[in-house]
Amino acid sequence: MLISEAYAQAAAPAQSAGADLMSLLPLIAIFTVFYLLLIRPQTKRAKEQKLMIEALQKGDEVVTTGGQLGRVVRVSGSYVILQIAENVQVPTLKSAVQTLLPKGTLSSLEKE
Repeated sequence: MLISEAYAQAAAPAQSAGADLMSLLPLIAIFTVFYLLLIRPQTKRAKEQKLMIEALQKGDEVVTTGGQLGRVVRVSGSYVILQIAENVQVPTLKSAVQTLLPKGTLSSLEKE
């Protein structure tokens, strides 16, 4: 005979509800690890950055995202005016302020 006979395969046994949950367990574990290691710390940093920007006031010493160091002269709306040198003031977006420096940092840099 040139064509062999084909036999139907027996149906797979039905899985229980516990087996379905066990197959989802690795996916749940991966999502939990991503949340704890990536998502949660990022939202915490974003919240801290937002609070720092809202609390900016005259006299604060800051670093912008471009690396410019300056002292806040005036805060208005979504802008701050930074004094980056004697008689040099630059308007900057509040969102460009990256870090709030400890008081006296700019004075110690000027002495060097």
